[in-house]
Amino acid sequence: MAFTSLNFLIFALLTVIAYYAIPVKGRWLVLLFASYAFYLISSPKTFVFVLFTTAVTFFCGKSIGRCNEEHKAFMAEHKATMSRDEKKAAKARSQSRKKKYVAMALILDFGILAVLKYFRYYLNALGAGFDLGGILIPLGISFYTFQSAAYIIDIYRDKISPDTNIAKFALFTAFFPQIIQGPISRHDQLAHQLYEGHRFDYRNLTHGAQLMLWGFFKKLVIADRVAILCNEVFDNYGDYSGGAVFVALLFYTIQIYADFSGGIDIARGVAQCMGIEMTNNFMRPYFSDSLSSFWNRWHISLSHWCRDYIFYPVAMSKFFGKLGKNLRGVLGDRVGKLVPVIIAQYATFITIGIWHGAEFKYVAYGLYNGTIIVLGLLLEPYFKAIMEKLHINASSWWWMGFRYIRTFFIVVFGRIFPKAASLGVAVTMFGSMFRINHGVPFTETILSLGLNETDFLIILVCCIVWFIISYIEETRCQVRELLEAKPLVLRWTLLLLMLAAVLALGVYGPGYDAGAFIYRGF
Repeated sequence: MAFTSLNFLIFALLTVIAYYAIPVKGRWLVLLFASYAFYLISSPKTFVFVLFTTAVTFFCGKSIGRCNEEHKAFMAEHKATMSRDEKKAAKARSQSRKKKYVAMALILDFGILAVLKYFRYYLNALGAGFDLGGILIPLGISFYTFQSAAYIIDIYRDKISPDTNIAKFALFTAFFPQIIQGPISRHDQLAHQLYEGHRFDYRNLTHGAQLMLWGFFKKLVIADRVAILCNEVFDNYGDYSGGAVFVALLFYTIQIYADFSGGIDIARGVAQCMGIEMTNNFMRPYFSDSLSSFWNRWHISLSHWCRDYIFYPVAMSKFFGKLGKNLRGVLGDRVGKLVPVIIAQYATFITIGIWHGAEFKYVAYGLYNGTIIVLGLLLEPYFKAIMEKLHINASSWWWMGFRYIRTFFIVVFGRIFPKAASLGVAVTMFGSMFRINHGVPFTETILSLGLNETDFLIILVCCIVWFIISYIEETRCQVRELLEAKPLVLRWTLLLLMLAAVLALGVYGPGYDAGAFIYRGF
């Protein structure tokens, strides 16, 4: 059931009505029923995998939580009479027991993800002809698997207490607005909102509807329009070179942001209609002055997941810390200290790459981003020395503008890896981008890629509107707060204009797949 379909709008409306129609204490049951109904309608053949991940994660989480409580009770009773070594031994015994349950949960949960999404691809790539009998990749498997892993690890770290009601935990795992393309929610941020129930609030309803409308605008008017040009060039890459390839790549950078953030806005808007605030997955990423900053603003829930469960554990581990110390004599004190950070960066970005898909192009995508960030760390002192020598003011407007533009184009060129059909195609297209086409004039080539002058004008105007809104939110406040301060007539006029734009300018028609969100496939 696509977010942009009429069926989904009806489904969401009925869910909101049912949610507020029953007593507050039972409202989580409406969400559970709606979430499972949504999954069964959208991906009935893979429903069993969601149930399996839910059951494994729930019972392993309870077992880890029980170990935490038993250890606390034991220490409370014997702490006063125990030596330091005895305390360490008791903690080690508890940790050992917990690690068995953590390993069980992670192996089973990630094992399903690996077999269904990754092993099949790599074995087939090696000519093994691996077949799972037509089993499809479960809808949202990367999202709910990573979310379940965070839940298990947080219980192990004693940051949260495990759920005691498996039905409520099932809701946390499969909450329908986030199942297609996230965000990857944390238990301590989302679960209590799902379980406690919310009273009707007109402001939540209007804010949620506004957020959904903004999401539809970005998805249908911008993303699906620029996709026409992108798909033409990338599907027929051998026919194009030079400016046509660069424009397609630039447009894909717009498309993926409008598509992904639009889908997230719709998901968050539906949840907000019921008083549930899901984490924001974007914070105006193209206003980033470095690639590190970009990844702190883009797909925030995945970036923060990798930071908390991969980067920090690797960078702060005793093994890599000792390795860094041993290498100081060879690489120098500064670089030796950076070794754990560099290894952690690569581990993080390879994970981000593989999260997007099994193909080697996604590994290359992770390596591309990781390498640029690592080079930035290694060369930072030299950059600072050059800036001092040239008397460049790091806070000047022109220098910040240069950093924004530089980061944007680093991101643009990196997009060629996930969009191209394969790693080989990505390399071929990147090379063709710098090959000048001496035949047909550039303007004629661009106008032969499926979009006419009106389409380009619509894209330009819509991107300007989007930029203005983003700039206001980056420098001042949320646009919705500004709208609330305006007269009612003006607010409704703007909203109706936005609705008219979606209905009149949205990309529809024969052969169009309204459900084809880019991140639905991840």
